[in-house]
Amino acid sequence: MTLGDEYLSQQRLLVISPHADDESFGCAGTMARIKDLGGEVYVMVCSVGDLKHYDGKDNIVTGATRSDELKNVMEYLKVDDYDILYDDAESHLRLDAIPRRDLITKIERESKLAYDRLKPTMVAIPVSSYNQDHEAVFRAAFTAARPGVPDLKPFQPLVIGYNNTSLFWSLEREKFHPNFYVDISDYLEQKLTALSLHSSQMRDDVHHSSIQNVEYTARLRGSEISVAAAEGYVLFRQVL
Repeated sequence: MTLGDEYLSQQRLLVISPHADDESFGCAGTMARIKDLGGEVYVMVCSVGDLKHYDGKDNIVTGATRSDELKNVMEYLKVDDYDILYDDAESHLRLDAIPRRDLITKIERESKLAYDRLKPTMVAIPVSSYNQDHEAVFRAAFTAARPGVPDLKPFQPLVIGYNNTSLFWSLEREKFHPNFYVDISDYLEQKLTALSLHSSQMRDDVHHSSIQNVEYTARLRGSEISVAAAEGYVLFRQVL
């Protein structure tokens, strides 16, 4: 067992996902590796609802379809539990309209997987992007992980930000620059399979949100640390 294996095997990972599929784009390989090593994995999805694809056809994917796909992915990755915070049409793609304090409270205290209840040792949150839901969830999840007196407020020793395939379209000062990596060479196929189960969200190969591009990105991250495939993160906090 490598040092990385030993460390990951002891983690209780909570992934905060703005929508169903973000968790797999950013963290599916890490989730699969932690579970394989005997650690715990949980996923909090903030919003699931009807979605009209911007494809010129006005096709609508229902919230029920998204929920079913998420269930299949969670079962495939063998996560210990997952939760959906909002499943109403008014909240989906409008998380920025929810008062931030309310969203923070859901993540921090009220969800069955809230920080205060689950006490995760490792939290993965979406890096901020032009998507209004991602921005809202990043700010709320980051705030909820603020340090405090451990006797009064559970403390998360490891807080990292995960990638999204759309982050290339960001202002220069907001570009994604990973400084924390997880080797997923042995789990790349599981990551790609998990994404394929979000079938309503997968695009053609030329699109950045395609299976092909996710594989390219994983192999690029791997090349940055001299392994076959990796997931890159921004390290916000690590306390050993």
